[in-house]
Amino acid sequence: MTGQYAHTIDAKGRLFIPAKLREELGGTFHVTVGQDHCLSVYSDDSWNAVMDKLKTMNYSDVKRLRPMFALAADCEPDAQGRILLPLKLRQYAGLEKDVVVTGSFDRVEIWNAQRWAEIENAAFADGSLELAMAEMGL
Repeated sequence: MTGQYAHTIDAKGRLFIPAKLREELGGTFHVTVGQDHCLSVYSDDSWNAVMDKLKTMNYSDVKRLRPMFALAADCEPDAQGRILLPLKLRQYAGLEKDVVVTGSFDRVEIWNAQRWAEIENAAFADGSLELAMAEMGL
């Protein structure tokens, strides 16, 4: 999944998901906490791949992820393409109004717009993006 889209969360906590990403995510989205205080949104296939990976792990390791599962929500877009983000997830990611929705490999990420700008600017300013690409042979 790729792309970057600026949107706003309405007063009821609803967020528009761009049509291109909705197509890739399918009918039900699995939304939970992500790394670096964003939200991660998975399609059924991606969520099932995460579950399959966890099934191969020791339960002592998996139980450290309890908050990720406790806060996870299954969301279905309404007729306007919006999903309702639960309050605890919005609080975790600092989502109040302006957000950026990004494609990120096998998932979509939802970011506080200011936090995303800082991450994006740092990636170009310090050369970390180019370094990561070089290390991966891209």
